[in-house]
Amino acid sequence: MSRAPVLIAAAAALALAGCGFTPLYAEPAVAPVLSRVAVSTPDNRTGYLLREHLEDELAADRSQPALARLTTEVEERRTPLGRRIDDTATRYELVLTVRYALTREGLAEPMTGQVTATTSYAAADQPYAGVVAHQDAEDRAAAEAARLIRLDLSRRLADLSRP
Repeated sequence: MSRAPVLIAAAAALALAGCGFTPLYAEPAVAPVLSRVAVSTPDNRTGYLLREHLEDELAADRSQPALARLTTEVEERRTPLGRRIDDTATRYELVLTVRYALTREGLAEPMTGQVTATTSYAAADQPYAGVVAHQDAEDRAAAEAARLIRLDLSRRLADLSRP
């Protein structure tokens, strides 16, 4: 059996140990702050979906008091894409734009940003199927927007925690 893979793994571990690499969710990094963020979204279906996905993405710890507050504004735009002979759409594109602000004690001004999530779905001939396809697209767009917000906040909070 070759010892090369073991030596390569050991060398990689030593290289990472020497570079000051800290996992994003390590205790001194951003996980304690992200898990204690109170999320505020618009009072509609898309806002509800976004709040649920954000709380999942941020691993919300409701047993602890919030350290920060995340407020969001959601803009949803639906555009027909393809056309049939009878001038009805065959597909729709759903664009979800979320503007957010994270306020936290110790931050001079809120951490703000904007993310855009785009998804598409097929138009169905049956009304119920069309409603379900649209709702599924809203859920997928909200999940993607929540993921993008988590990534942006994680990066920016990690930058703030560096000396």
